[in-house]
Amino acid sequence: MDFLTPEFWSALAAIIAIDLVLAGDNAIVIALAARSLPRDRQRQAILWGAFGAVAVRSTLTVAVLWLLQIPGLMAAGGAMLVWIAWKLLAGDDSQNVEHKIAPATTFWAAIRTIVVADAVMGLDNVLAVAGAANGSIGLVIAGLVISIPIVVWGSTLVLRLLERYPNLLYAGGAILAWTSAKMLVSEPLFADMLAERKSLVIATYVVIVGGVVGGALLWKRRSALRELHEAKKEAT
Repeated sequence: MDFLTPEFWSALAAIIAIDLVLAGDNAIVIALAARSLPRDRQRQAILWGAFGAVAVRSTLTVAVLWLLQIPGLMAAGGAMLVWIAWKLLAGDDSQNVEHKIAPATTFWAAIRTIVVADAVMGLDNVLAVAGAANGSIGLVIAGLVISIPIVVWGSTLVLRLLERYPNLLYAGGAILAWTSAKMLVSEPLFADMLAERKSLVIATYVVIVGGVVGGALLWKRRSALRELHEAKKEAT
């Protein structure tokens, strides 16, 4: 993919947005794993753990890029990314990551915990970046280079921005849904059929993006109304 083309820059912008939206949990993992270390060792553990996590993630992403070339797996990855986007916007917030990550007591144990936990929890990021990169290793590398400062230094800022402007989360969810739709329509098994039905391609984008974002908004609204109704019942 030529770095001078609009496609390259739009894909890179999507990867950066995905990193920003999905960086929150990874930042929490890093903080929780290192919180029991002495203060002077926390920064070192966070730095080396984050670099180790990015190295593992880069390997996984390149592997996913290769796997997505197998017929049928691009569509499967796109379908999985639809679920990831839905869970991001309408998922249960009650499952706090803090209960899943035990603090490490030694420097190397903290690094190991950060790398392993990030590898497990970062699979959504790996799949999303691989889908947005559209087979370009150069885009993957650029996205990973950008993700290092985001995870190490910028995640707290990202979390605060999302708390202050919660609608940014819906923008991120829309980008994930758009990426999933692109993966589905890019599936080689569907290429011949979709080449003759451009309207079906457009409809796929509209249904997936609109369904995920609109459905999540309705889900949140119904949940809020249900909680309000239960609160009124308890009050009476």
